[in-house]
Amino acid sequence: MIELHNLPSPTPRRARKRVGRGPGSGKGKTSGRGHKGQKSRSGGSIPAWFEGGQMPLQRRIPKRGFKNRNRVEYQVVNVADLELAGAEVTPKTLRAVGLIRSLRRPVKILGDGEVEAALSCSVHAASASARRKIEAAGGSVTLLDRSSAPAEAVGPDGDS
Repeated sequence: MIELHNLPSPTPRRARKRVGRGPGSGKGKTSGRGHKGQKSRSGGSIPAWFEGGQMPLQRRIPKRGFKNRNRVEYQVVNVADLELAGAEVTPKTLRAVGLIRSLRRPVKILGDGEVEAALSCSVHAASASARRKIEAAGGSVTLLDRSSAPAEAVGPDGDS
C-alpha cells in the first residue's frame, strides 16, 4: 500500500553527492577524501601512466628504428594490370577501374607482368623495369608532379 513515506520517486535518478556541507551531511570535513596525502589535495590527481616512482613502462622498453616523416607512400599498380585502364592511363582512369583507392596519393607503376598494347601513362612515378616494358611495347611514360591532385577529385569525406 502506498503511503506518504513510501511514495515512488518522481525521477529515477539518484541525487548528486553534496560534499563539504557540514558534519550533518555525512560528507563534511574531509569531504570523502580521507586524511592527508596527494589525493586529498586540490589539484592532486595522479596521471594514469604514473607507476609510483618506478621506471615507467614507456621508458623501460627499448626504442628501435626510425620513422621517416618525409616518406612518400605510393599507390602501386603493376604493368600487368594497366590494360584494364585502357590506352590512356592516368590516376583518374586507374581509380575508375578500381586499381587505386584515392586520387590524393601519388601513383607508381611497377614492372611485374608484361604489356602487349601501346599505353600512354601519366603517373607520379614508374620503376625502371616498368618504363622499359611500356616503351618496348610502343607506349610512353609521363611523370606528373606529386602535388598535382585534381581539386574536383576530392569527395565530401576528404578522400575520393
